Amino acid sequence: MEKELIEYIAKSLVDDPSAVSVNETEGEKGIVLQLKVAENDIGKVIGKNGRIAKAMRTVLSASAVKDGKRHYSLDILD
Repeated sequence: MEKELIEYIAKSLVDDPSAVSVNETEGEKGIVLQLKVAENDIGKVIGKNGRIAKAMRTVLSASAVKDGKRHYSLDILD
């Protein structure tokens, strides 16, 4: 569910929603979601001073805690 949540938020923010992809991998500290968007849309996903990225990470953490799941982290790939 967390993967779909991040994908939905990212597609709502970018100009090219077809280029959005989210991969889920197992990391040392839990599950890592890797968000990839079109090169022109990276700034829209990160936001000014990283505010949008921080908000997405906050929503991701809240969703995981609510569902009683392990720790999630979000990486934005370029």
